Amino acid sequence: MTETDIFVGGAGEGYAAPQVLRLRYANRHGLIAGATGTGKTVTLQILAESFSARGVPVFLADVKGDLSGLARAGSPAFKLHDAFTSRAATIGFTDYSYAAFPVTFWDLFGQNGHPVRTTVAEMGPLLVSRLLDATEAQEGIINIAFRIADEQGMPLLDLKDLQALLVWVGENGDALSLRYGNVSKASIGAIQRRLLVLENQGGKQIFGEPALELSDIMRTDTDGRGRINILDAGTLMSSPKLYATFLLWLLSELFEELPEVGDPDKPKLVFFFDEAHLLFDDAPKALVDKVEQVARLIRSKGVGVYFITQTPDDIPEDVLGQLGNRVQHALRAFTARDQKALARAADTYRDNPRFDTEVAIREVGVGEAVTSFLVEKGAPGVVERTLIRPPSSQLGPITDAERRAVIDNSPIAGKYEAVKDRTSAFEMLTARAEQAAQEAAAAEAREQQAEAAEREFRAGRRYSGTAVERSTSQSTRRTGRGDSFGEAMTKVVIKELKGTTGRRIVRGILGGLFRGR
Repeated sequence: MTETDIFVGGAGEGYAAPQVLRLRYANRHGLIAGATGTGKTVTLQILAESFSARGVPVFLADVKGDLSGLARAGSPAFKLHDAFTSRAATIGFTDYSYAAFPVTFWDLFGQNGHPVRTTVAEMGPLLVSRLLDATEAQEGIINIAFRIADEQGMPLLDLKDLQALLVWVGENGDALSLRYGNVSKASIGAIQRRLLVLENQGGKQIFGEPALELSDIMRTDTDGRGRINILDAGTLMSSPKLYATFLLWLLSELFEELPEVGDPDKPKLVFFFDEAHLLFDDAPKALVDKVEQVARLIRSKGVGVYFITQTPDDIPEDVLGQLGNRVQHALRAFTARDQKALARAADTYRDNPRFDTEVAIREVGVGEAVTSFLVEKGAPGVVERTLIRPPSSQLGPITDAERRAVIDNSPIAGKYEAVKDRTSAFEMLTARAEQAAQEAAAAEAREQQAEAAEREFRAGRRYSGTAVERSTSQSTRRTGRGDSFGEAMTKVVIKELKGTTGRRIVRGILGGLFRGR
């Protein structure tokens, strides 16, 4: 075993030689599977420790709150100390010791970590539609809104920007339908209701600026160890679609922004996706295809993705086939369906003639697993029964005070805490509406002035008996006209502006200006 290998466990009576995950194949993705309570979280913890120790940053979601212990060293006072040291001796883990690791805490709601945000525009119409569980028609309208925002230079930063733009789309639906297709006000109303639900679930805090910079989750510490980014997902799990969509957005951003690196000696980042089944439950085909594309291509960006779930059946076959490094904890088989799932899980491993893989998956105890890691030329290794090594950091959560101290001393402390609200779609549309209202009020005032002028003109015509009027009358008779040409035109224009047609003209012009801006 070398510094380019991650020791996972394995040596001991009845077990194979030490099982290692080779760093140069770590970006070829992996799977950690097993029933609840069989040791998946500890496996995730020891892998995160090992990547960090070798200078690889890690991003993971802490669903149960247990992984905050990575920030603190284990202790001989811990009740499992004797069991840990005994296991380390059994599997030949001679350099086992306790250690803390550099941790950055994140929280979409800003309570148990640094706030982490994205903008509506960065998430894009596909993921926003998934987040809202939109129908095909509603997804079409969301795409129209994003297109208009791009064409008219209106930034979509937060939820109020999208809500305001959808109002504008609804008001101008007839004109937009000629270019983009049918714009249904009923569909817009349904989208607005779902945005309201999302806002009530805390979505308002997730969208906005400053948005997360990817470089901040790819940091190394001053001693060269990779920082372990822990997303607090306890509250987030009450909105599973929000959880899954946000993590998929983060993967997509990594895929879009990172340069190609080919096959590096070690990953640039390792990403653990816990409760991975939430990503695929009831997901439309377009989204599953997106995940498959990201999983297939992101390895060339130096990013390894490890899915954590109960059974391999939770992962679509096309994605599962790309997960070369696997740790399978025990699966229970109490029903016919469970037995089929167990058999399918066993079929995904390269057979070992020394034991039956299906039986081994059913029999391994807590802290044990069957494992298969990529070997030379990226070929899958033979499946082995493995005793998983004990963690070096604290098993279980740290205290609230300890967490707060880590947050306050973070290298990014203060960077994301204050919300910035720059001019975006909401402000731009509000300014347009105010300008249109002012122009309409000015037009109404001009119309009233014209009516007043006409009344004054008519009142003046009623005076009679003056020499001026008699002279005017005589002049009129001489010219054969009741009014001069200018007076006649003035009366016609005033009459027209006073009437309904005139009002339509003025308001039509203003409406056209508003729509055209």
